[in-house]
Formats: sequence, structure tokens, C-alpha cells
Amino acid sequence: MSAGGESGTGRIEPRLAAEFPGLELRWLTLGVRPGPSTPALRRRLHSLSDRYTGGRVVAMRAQPIAHAYRAFYRQVGLDPDTTRVPSEALALERLKLGGFPSRDAIGDALQIALIETGVPVWALDASTVERQTLGVRVARSGDELASGPGALPVAEGRLVVADSQRLHGVLFGPPAEAHLPSRATESVLVYTVGVDGVPVIHLEEALYQCAEALAA
Repeated sequence: MSAGGESGTGRIEPRLAAEFPGLELRWLTLGVRPGPSTPALRRRLHSLSDRYTGGRVVAMRAQPIAHAYRAFYRQVGLDPDTTRVPSEALALERLKLGGFPSRDAIGDALQIALIETGVPVWALDASTVERQTLGVRVARSGDELASGPGALPVAEGRLVVADSQRLHGVLFGPPAEAHLPSRATESVLVYTVGVDGVPVIHLEEALYQCAEALAA
């Protein structure tokens, strides 16, 4: 994993760890900068698109990893048939568009990791993250996604990905736009979230797939 750097396990707020055994956050820093996709990434996405037929997408929810995420969604009050788990959402997008769309190098690597493992991965500008305190907690009164004029309030009680300094996103939602990799980014932090029924090795494999795609 030549593009990989520091890695770690996130903090899970104690009451969440007690209520949701298996909830885990893993992260990895990558010495890469945002940029356009490459021919190799686009070819890989095209090849992966060929694996996803309508029948496979329909059967996906019964597969162990997708089933584990669906069960967790129900535990936290989300309807997985309305708010799709990431692997199902991406598969349905593939059916709608006829293939997995190429976006940019980091976006394509995140897609590849999700397609290959069923485990979602998100990317942040590493400079926005206090890595030692990154984890999952319950949103408090007054919490906002990002800061300044464009800050968005987060409902108290929602599960969020945050560090001691800032809130990066609602759990399983897109990160705050201000924290995404940009032209000024010098390194990227990718993270993934596991739940009960998703082996840790799959989390590590998702991060590896992302790093490998960006190092190619």
C-alpha cells in the first residue's frame, strides 16, 4: 500500500458502543492529492459495471454485508428501503445510468472500494481532521455541519462522525463540503464505518482497495 500512511481506529462514544456492539470506524491517511481520473481507473469501473446485472442487484440485500448495514439502519430508525445502504444505492445508480460513472481519481477509488467489498469509504482533507479523536458520537444541541454562513444544523441525537474540534458528517451521509479534498489538499484521510456482522478484515480491505486504486 505505497500510497498509505498513518492508520487508526476511531473512538466510539461509550453509550453507542454499548448499544451497538460492532460499530467501528477505521481510517487511513493517503499521500495523494485530488486530480482527474486516470484511464486505468475508468477501465476498472467499466469492467466492474459488467458484473452488476438486475438480478444481482435485487439479490444484494440478502448478502451478509449489505444485510448487516440494513439491520443497523433499522436499529437507528432509518428505513433501508427509502434511505438505501451505500452498496445498494450505488448498484441502483449503475442500473439507472448503465454503468458506474467516473468522477475524479478519489471519487473513482471510493466507488471501487465499495463495489469490491460492499463497505463504504469516505474521503476528507486530512488537514481538517484531528485524527487522534476522530470517531462516532451522538449529536448534541447546537451541533452544526461545517461552520460559518453555510453551516447546517444537525438534529440532536443523530449519529455523527466527528473529532474533538469539528463535526465532519452525519453517519453514512456525505461529509461536510468544506472538509472534502480540494485543490489545496496535500493529503487525504479516508475512513470507513463497520457495524455488527461486518468483519474488521472487510473494513481494512475497503481502505486497502482505495489506497491501491490511487497508487496505481
